[in-house]
Amino acid sequence: MQIEVIKARFNKGVQDYYFSPNGLDLHNGDKVIVETEKGKDLVTINGEKHFIDGQNLNEPLKNVLKKATKEEIELSEENNKKAEGLLPEIKKIVKEEKLEMKIVSIESNYNFSRLTINFTSENRVDFRDLVKKLAEKYKNRIELRQIGPRDATRLFGGLGVCGKQTCCSQGIKFNDHVSIKMAKNQSLSLNPNSISGLCGKLLCCLAYENQYYVETLKEMPKLGSTVKTEDGEGKVVYLDLIKKKVSVKFQNDQSTEIKSFELDKLKFKKED
Repeated sequence: MQIEVIKARFNKGVQDYYFSPNGLDLHNGDKVIVETEKGKDLVTINGEKHFIDGQNLNEPLKNVLKKATKEEIELSEENNKKAEGLLPEIKKIVKEEKLEMKIVSIESNYNFSRLTINFTSENRVDFRDLVKKLAEKYKNRIELRQIGPRDATRLFGGLGVCGKQTCCSQGIKFNDHVSIKMAKNQSLSLNPNSISGLCGKLLCCLAYENQYYVETLKEMPKLGSTVKTEDGEGKVVYLDLIKKKVSVKFQNDQSTEIKSFELDKLKFKKED
């Protein structure tokens, strides 16, 4: 069954969520009020209305309730700034409570009825007393959300080693789990400083071209193996996976020579 949906993004979010357009005339960039499990909030439409297979939805759609008014948009912007301004004060309270947690950011829903406090910690934190204290102080609902190093970097933003904005803060996602094997596939230095991002974890972009390297490696001879060339047999000493070239070492009693060959100019036994 095809269901009409529209995608929207929350404040500071990089992930899109599906909502029911609820019969409203909506377009990319519109600010709207939506229904969520935690109450009403203001989001930005990201795209146009379209149909998807209802079986692809993990849970029932929430509705877009209405287009946000100018006053509601201004109120949301003011409350977001207000929430950000609470950061020093809440950090101080956390320090007074002697809790081992680092406050990363504070977010508010559009009408300031809920504050979401994002924090990192190496351990589990019992923050029940902190929630009570903050709720009493600010007279609204308090939600503390423990996030990982990658999410913290996404919220902070910054430039990666490539000089561009970090992938996570742009909303780029990879289905593959980032692993050290991906760095090995790409013949990268395994020095942690070379393959780690701002979050201290392996670079997300290692997954970006990994499939190319995996497939190309299947076509190439193994390092250290013997191949046949137009100049005779030699030993593989280097693989250029981008250009699909192979460096081969020829050695005899008098000299040692290394030559580069196109992959299709070599003969060798491929391993399964």
